[in-house]
Amino acid sequence: MDRGTFYIVSGPSGAGKGTLVSFVMANLENVGLSVSATTRSPRFSETDGVSYHFLSDEQFDDLVERGCFVEWANVHGKRYGTLRSEVDRNLAEGRDIILEIDVQGAMQVREAYPEAVLIFIEPPSMAELVHRLLVRGTDSEESIRSRLATANEELNSKDSYDIVITNDDLETAQKQILDEMRKRRVV
Repeated sequence: MDRGTFYIVSGPSGAGKGTLVSFVMANLENVGLSVSATTRSPRFSETDGVSYHFLSDEQFDDLVERGCFVEWANVHGKRYGTLRSEVDRNLAEGRDIILEIDVQGAMQVREAYPEAVLIFIEPPSMAELVHRLLVRGTDSEESIRSRLATANEELNSKDSYDIVITNDDLETAQKQILDEMRKRRVV
């Protein structure tokens, strides 16, 4: 059995990462989504163990101390991490795996898994990104300001990625991400 491919998807909040990852999951077989761990509270539609592994600070600290994370980071005041056991199990079973994380986490993953394919999703403009964050309605004004400041830093990192997709037109971005993943398939 061939080993799966590890895909890392990053980009600013509101760029459409989650939408594109969900599309890939619905349209490609044998792809697993790495469920990250976080210390933030669940949003309305999120389920523990499906959307994220929602952990207390103490639980997160214990996993960090035991070396259970491929990467972890403090993002917007909350911690997020990727469990090594989940990644290795999926890849060994021949399943492609997608991890949707921030830029600093992606660079940590690249060190641990140099064969990982890094995909950066960018918005067509900062004005459109502001619009998307406002329309989403899940963030406070302070959170939006923080996310926009982070977005500028993240956009400066896009040249470190293997693939950059501008999510201007959703159908075009969906086709681009599927094409990139399909051409890397062994079968």
